[in-house]
Amino acid sequence: MTSLEATNANSQWVLTLSCIDGPGIVHAISGAIVAAGGNIAESQQFASADTGRFFMRLQVEAVAQPDTFDARFASALAPVTERYHMTWRLDRAGRPVRTLLLASTATHCVNDLLYRQRGGQLSIEVPLVLSNHEAVRDIAEFYNVPFEHRAIAGKEDKAAFEARVLEVVEEQNIELVVLARYMQILSPELCEALAGKAINIHHSFLPGFKGANPYKQAHQRGVKLIGATAHFVTSDLDEGPIIEQDTVRVDHSYSVRELTLLGQDIESRALRNAVKWFAENRVLADGERTIIFR
Repeated sequence: MTSLEATNANSQWVLTLSCIDGPGIVHAISGAIVAAGGNIAESQQFASADTGRFFMRLQVEAVAQPDTFDARFASALAPVTERYHMTWRLDRAGRPVRTLLLASTATHCVNDLLYRQRGGQLSIEVPLVLSNHEAVRDIAEFYNVPFEHRAIAGKEDKAAFEARVLEVVEEQNIELVVLARYMQILSPELCEALAGKAINIHHSFLPGFKGANPYKQAHQRGVKLIGATAHFVTSDLDEGPIIEQDTVRVDHSYSVRELTLLGQDIESRALRNAVKWFAENRVLADGERTIIFR
């Protein structure tokens, strides 16, 4: 990276905020940015008629003295946040988000995320892949990512695994935990500890098929649509706020294997998008749903 590129990277910031909707919010935010020496390069906003809240995502360029822009902006924004009781976050654009991957026997999601990360398509940094099976060890090693295996054969093993998750989150300053087809139900305690920063992926069918081989059941029932859902993890199994969903039409000509491979591709794509949007500060919570600024 040249000195000019480094300066440009340091000058780019992303501001996200939410508050009760009302007049004058955009004007007040814009004034604080100008007062801090910033310029708005991109702006997205949404007012929820359901919850009465206002959401905004801004990409801001620090015109002068970029290294101290965050401090100047926090000072300029303080009276605005107090007036509107605002929740806000300022982050450097493109900063890699510290991400822990949890895995089991399926390899497609882990492989896709690490491939996209290496290729510069995902702004994440993965210090560890933690798995209750050995299946993804070779993938992690291929991408030079540390791998740790902890088998789960009973309640004590599961408790130890979850304790290790929390330990890694603390030690490695983890900002996002991704269940990349990690086939264990998280305890309510771990769900609470990871609230708002854990993303899960699972297949989606209509009707829903439970059990070890949903694609075989889907084939037998002649489904016409298969898909995947990426969502935040909560103690309500597979019912957390949805971040991304993807679907594809199928018909009677698809074999079980073809459905499975297609489903894995959709799962990878949906999870990748969810992780990408989270890392780019494009996901904001609005009660039990999410606001996505693409």
